[in-house]
Amino acid sequence: MTAPRPARITTTYLLLVLVPVGLTLLLLLKAAGPGTGGPPPAAGSAPPVWRLFLALVVVIFGTRVVGHLLSVLFQPRAVGEMAAGIMLGPSVLGALAPEAYHWLFGPQILQYVNILAQIGLALFMFLVGLEFDRSVLGGRGFQTTVVAQVSVAVPLMLGVAVGPALYRDFPPAAASRPIFALFIGVVMSVTAFPVLAQILMQRGLLTTRLGGLAMVCAAIADVVAWLLLTVVAGGAHTGAVLRTLLLTALFAAVMWFVVRPGLAALFGRRRTPGPATALTVLLVGTLLAGVATEMIGIHLIFGAFLLGVVCPRAVPAIESARDKIQDVTTSLLLPAFFAYVGLHTELGLIGRDGRAWLWFAVLLATAVVGKLVATAVSATAVGFDRAMSLRLGVLMNCRGLTELVILSVGLSLGLLSPALFTVLVLVALCATVMTVPGLMLLDHVLPAGPEDEPAAERLAVEPVPEHQR
Repeated sequence: MTAPRPARITTTYLLLVLVPVGLTLLLLLKAAGPGTGGPPPAAGSAPPVWRLFLALVVVIFGTRVVGHLLSVLFQPRAVGEMAAGIMLGPSVLGALAPEAYHWLFGPQILQYVNILAQIGLALFMFLVGLEFDRSVLGGRGFQTTVVAQVSVAVPLMLGVAVGPALYRDFPPAAASRPIFALFIGVVMSVTAFPVLAQILMQRGLLTTRLGGLAMVCAAIADVVAWLLLTVVAGGAHTGAVLRTLLLTALFAAVMWFVVRPGLAALFGRRRTPGPATALTVLLVGTLLAGVATEMIGIHLIFGAFLLGVVCPRAVPAIESARDKIQDVTTSLLLPAFFAYVGLHTELGLIGRDGRAWLWFAVLLATAVVGKLVATAVSATAVGFDRAMSLRLGVLMNCRGLTELVILSVGLSLGLLSPALFTVLVLVALCATVMTVPGLMLLDHVLPAGPEDEPAAERLAVEPVPEHQR
């Protein structure tokens, strides 16, 4: 083969590369016409994908930085992520740089962030259910049920009691006085199931007896809260509540008596599915469980959590899939959820309104007395020791995101004015911030009982694992 001459190579390149490229550009310019930039995008069209990616970068970086800063104050990562969302929302970034805020987190961007956030919440609650140990109840399910019901009944009563006065000072757009009072009772009775789970995971308490009691009590309280919210949304029609209650019981029975043995048989065979198949089964199962509970009328977190509870333990394929889900969830999807809620909170609405701040103090005291005190007293009355009872009360007072979700529902239904919405958001955040310092204070003044001493020792000497931060 004869080597081609340089001149021949150059000529070939000019004729077959540069000339076609030049002609292509001329044809494109001619097709565009003078002064034509193409049709503008439709007003409701989706934003460019790179803007969504940029918003997620800001959210991840912001939640990580603020979470690290607040960890110095012994706050869980959830509180830092909520605070970061508020800072990135209209309260801080929107006030300091409104154009940057609307460009970065406009409504079109937020709807996609919300989709990722809901997926992250479902997967996180599946992971919590997978780590939940049913044996920590130690055969005291009846006592736990009594405490859980007290932790709902007392704050519900107190909320309904202050409802008429709130109705006078913060009249809602569309709600009767009884429905409004019932809604305030629901707000007071809720416990933040997802945030509580994250706090227990980070503090090494999820697999202790205290952690198990707190999770069961919080689950019962939140199911009751969603049922009552159905009453509020339906105008107190009992038919809707009974339907939701029956369907919830049916769903739990199917998960326990059908899905649990089915998964045990699938992963208990001699040729068990590999990690890739297990990952597919768990992801699809989590999404379908969330769909089922949403269609029933309760939040998707309960379906995802229950799927985790009924999954087999000590299966290598499931453990491998769990690690993969955990990495993506805690690093990307869960921060998007916390930030999304914070981005919808505008603290500047209270301003210098003394009446609003007075109501904030009253409602915070009502929330603490209704949850912390009532739970601790009832737990002591049914036989738990004082140390566990007080810790359980502190944990049940954690409000966080579940209350924020309910508040958002109330705002959309016209049950809350924007000012009262902001006051109740502050109550939820303050109650959540109180949780970890309250536990630490009890560790100093009232040491944990023998059942939880191993967890307390781990807390003092072991760092929190990276996947739980």
